[in-house]
Amino acid sequence: MNFWTKLSRLIIKGRIPILLLIAAATYFLVLQTEHLRFSYTEANLLPSDHEVNVEYDQFLDLFGEEGNVIIMGIKDSTIFNPEKFNAWNTLAKEINFFEEVDYCISIGDIKKLVRDDANRKFGIAPILEDTPTTKEEVLAIKKELFNNLPFYDNILYNKETGTIQTVIYLDKKIVNTSKRKDLILGKFTDIVNKFENDTDLNIRVSGIPYIRTLNAQNIENEMAMFVGLALFVTALIFFLFFRSFRATFITLLIVSIGCTWAFGLIGLFRFEISVLTALIPPLIIVISVPNAIFLINKYQQEIKNHGNQAKSLQRVISKVGNATLMTNITTASGFATFIFTKSSILVEFGILASINIIAVFLLALLIIPIMYSFLPVPKTKHLKHLDRKWMGHIVDWMEKMVRQHRFAIYVTTVILIVASIIGIYQMKIAGSLIDDMPKDKEFYSDIKFFEEEFGGIMPLEILIDTKEPKGVMQLRTLKKIERLNETIDEIPELSKSLSITNLVKYSKQAYYNGIPKYYQLPTNQDKNFILSYAKNAGGDTDLLNNFVDSTGQYARLTTYIKDIGTTEMEAIEARLKSKINTEFEEDRYDVTVTGKSLVFLKGTKYLINNLVLSLSLAIILIALFMAFMFRSFKMILISIIPNFLPLLITAGLMGYFGIPLKPSTILVFSVAFGISVDDTIHFLAKYRQELQANNWKVKKSVYAALRETGVSMFYTSIVLFFGFLVFTVSSFGGTVALGGLVSITLLFAMSSNLLLLPSMLLSLESTIANKKTLKEPTLPVLPIENLDDDDK
Repeated sequence: MNFWTKLSRLIIKGRIPILLLIAAATYFLVLQTEHLRFSYTEANLLPSDHEVNVEYDQFLDLFGEEGNVIIMGIKDSTIFNPEKFNAWNTLAKEINFFEEVDYCISIGDIKKLVRDDANRKFGIAPILEDTPTTKEEVLAIKKELFNNLPFYDNILYNKETGTIQTVIYLDKKIVNTSKRKDLILGKFTDIVNKFENDTDLNIRVSGIPYIRTLNAQNIENEMAMFVGLALFVTALIFFLFFRSFRATFITLLIVSIGCTWAFGLIGLFRFEISVLTALIPPLIIVISVPNAIFLINKYQQEIKNHGNQAKSLQRVISKVGNATLMTNITTASGFATFIFTKSSILVEFGILASINIIAVFLLALLIIPIMYSFLPVPKTKHLKHLDRKWMGHIVDWMEKMVRQHRFAIYVTTVILIVASIIGIYQMKIAGSLIDDMPKDKEFYSDIKFFEEEFGGIMPLEILIDTKEPKGVMQLRTLKKIERLNETIDEIPELSKSLSITNLVKYSKQAYYNGIPKYYQLPTNQDKNFILSYAKNAGGDTDLLNNFVDSTGQYARLTTYIKDIGTTEMEAIEARLKSKINTEFEEDRYDVTVTGKSLVFLKGTKYLINNLVLSLSLAIILIALFMAFMFRSFKMILISIIPNFLPLLITAGLMGYFGIPLKPSTILVFSVAFGISVDDTIHFLAKYRQELQANNWKVKKSVYAALRETGVSMFYTSIVLFFGFLVFTVSSFGGTVALGGLVSITLLFAMSSNLLLLPSMLLSLESTIANKKTLKEPTLPVLPIENLDDDDK
């Protein structure tokens, strides 16, 4: 009696304790869902010790969170009517009183620097002495702002288009917490909506905190939608195939428990729900259904053959259990390879997916036999699907193709390989913080608005270390920073830069009584007077902390970048570094380019470089499983080729249709490979069994295996196709691409395993169909069918 026979008897005899254990585990994991929390930051795709992350962390230590700015903009000439202008300033003042807001800068708050010779310092004077009541007064303020205060250009206004904006700085302590969500989706949205209703003006809102919040809310909404859709679609397809409410109910019970476990494990591990981990529950629903198909289909075949329920339930476990375990292990291995990427978000995704895949396999292996043991034997009407004529026609066609048209299959394969390779050379690498965000959402159009009006909303930072205290304020350093500013201003993808030199130039303008032509760096003659005035300025005028650290050794230069891809970013980075190397001597300065947008783009490149590693690991792991089962190198090659071909085709299609390689699409290959190889395992396991039963006659064995496994492989592939297709209804571009590409890949994989694989077995008949090539497997994948359990 082998292991699986013993296990089958143990499951049937211990069905009550097993059900209680499942219920207890489910209850425990339900309790863990209280720890579920959504991610409040973008995914960091780089390892924590990566050089780019180390540089970014150094910047955060010196200047704090960069992504704490919300911007509100209006492009409407009627804003300069007194009523609307005053309402705009009142809105900013009300927002400024929110406890979550650090401070707010708006036209109504502008205070210009003025020279105070009595105290040898700069004082402040408001532009708005009184609330304007006439249009002439408002236009005078506009003229003063647009013509005489260049410091605020691209901060509070766009002189060319007349667009104005308010800049809101959130308390950095709440930026990455749930309080940010409560603020933005609560009183902030309420007060903005009220302003729009009262003034009939359209406010554009953006900024990293705002985008993060709405994006996270979108993920939360879509996760519930995906779970519901995945349950509905898979249940519907399953019912259409089996025409049995009983079988459908049992399958839904398994996937529901599996989905609950998926949520519970996220909470148990204290992982955050991100755009990737949000896919785990619906993914588990889709992947768990094929287990039910193979197990229930086997049970019904056994009932049809001999009608003995006890023997049928035992054979479900003992004859399909091991093969199903192997297929789930290979699928889990495809996901587990992400653990080796050293990217925290992919590591979490790999851990959760691989554990949950094994968990739903165990649930199916335990629940299906146990539930059927409590139910009466299926009636004849429940077994009709086993004799469907249309399914028979499909199997007949596949057998005809393999038997008579193998040459056409090989020619088609070669053509597809050549075409795919051509397509691969057209593939591009892309990735940005907002690339996969919903294009149909209002906040995405607002992002594009601020890109057009103010140059972008994604911060790009340059950190300058002068290697000596107070080194930033040396005129030599200021001139170097200004020349770097000028280079940035020449790059169309970047906004106008903001640094200490802007404040120093503003100080010189104030020193010369606000005359705009003096908005420039001081000369050697006047720098000491001007900087002494600036240093003596106190209170709200001490703006140095925004640009220089407390020691005066480090300076920051901030610009904002448009939504560009990896290639464009690399060109910009190269241009900036070339200017930095020219201006800043290595022995005097350390200059680093950093910022959240750069970290994300570097992460994209890092992941793509690791794609080969991840996919190679998946292939090696699966090859090892094949070797473990079949102990034949030739069989390993035969099994890998039909599953590698669909990946090649998918990569080629990505090139032809302009779908770039990015964090969301590079997942396709390891995921699809791990899933598609399942069919190969089932087919080869049955093929080996038929070889032994038919005295090593290849043709008879191949056709028998094709007829036996073809139906289940077709069923599971269709379920997986439509299950992954559910993800294409997402508003996230990356999720759509993932769902569509995996669905297409799995269809090609089904065709490859049902046509190319048996064709290869027949063509290589003389070299593989012998006991020497096919040694006794390490594990008895599928026992010979005509042996009864009692005979073993």
